[in-house]
Amino acid sequence: MRQHTTMAAVEKALADNDPSVAWPDPARALRHAGRWGTTVGMKILMAGTGIVLMVFLVFHLAGNLLVYQGPAALNAYSALLRREPMALWLARAVLLVSVMVHIVAAARLWWRDWHARPVRYRRVVPQSATLASRTMRWSGIAIAAFIVFHILHLTTGTIQPAPFDELDVYHNVVGGFRLGWVATVYLVSMALVGVHVWHGAWASLRSLGLSRPSLQPKHRAIAWVLALVLWAGFTSIPVAVLLGAVR
Repeated sequence: MRQHTTMAAVEKALADNDPSVAWPDPARALRHAGRWGTTVGMKILMAGTGIVLMVFLVFHLAGNLLVYQGPAALNAYSALLRREPMALWLARAVLLVSVMVHIVAAARLWWRDWHARPVRYRRVVPQSATLASRTMRWSGIAIAAFIVFHILHLTTGTIQPAPFDELDVYHNVVGGFRLGWVATVYLVSMALVGVHVWHGAWASLRSLGLSRPSLQPKHRAIAWVLALVLWAGFTSIPVAVLLGAVR
């Protein structure tokens, strides 16, 4: 007979990214917790904003893959976005709010976890937590830094490793990825995105009560498919440019 998981145990396990905890119904847990500032509430906020960001990544990848159809297709897509400024800025506003909520919730969870045990364990032997779950904070920081670089590189043209033309996105992408250091930054960042999404997709479903505890918590079909598709799709573009398949 399965023992009922107390709220204190749930909050401790969630803070430790323990995939073996029996996660109760999130609505009931949130009512019991009383407010969004609890560990459970912040985990739900992170899950919701994380899903928004993953949906964006899927659509962003679909647009980026137009690079394989040549300059006309990718530049036409970019021009379409510029012709709909209201929709574009609304999407940007939603993304900005989602990113800020995600980061603030993650920072508060980290702060709470740190102060819950100011004296660290002398030796930690993970039982079921994966490398991805244990490094989510660090991969998140690295991805946040990459997002800033990506915007300055291909959106505003503030960073110009290669000549930048606001109306010629195809030229900007290919010109940038021809440089080894730029391609390396993107390749490493996309690997981190894949790892982050792999754990984040699974954890989001758990936090929202859409995925129940399993005897095999590391078997995550949806997370694997989503992470591999995003990683492979984004990674293929700089690799194709470096190999001369896209020029």
